Amino acid sequence: MALHIRDEETDRLVRTLAKRKRIPLTEAVKLAVGNELRREDEKLSLWERLKPLRDRIAESPSTGLEADKAFYDELSGD
Repeated sequence: MALHIRDEETDRLVRTLAKRKRIPLTEAVKLAVGNELRREDEKLSLWERLKPLRDRIAESPSTGLEADKAFYDELSGD
């Protein structure tokens, strides 16, 4: 199966990686794509990234007060 890279910058980057790692071009492409896919798989979702904040908020005791429209209007000066 052939892969033809027409973009000069991409070609340069692949060749640079191959030269630094002392590996064939095909191996350099496989390494780069594999690493990028692994990074994508390891990314945390927004929900997971916000977990420490959600936990901290959940630890706060309830005041028993209800926030309503009048409350928010008062905060904004209306």
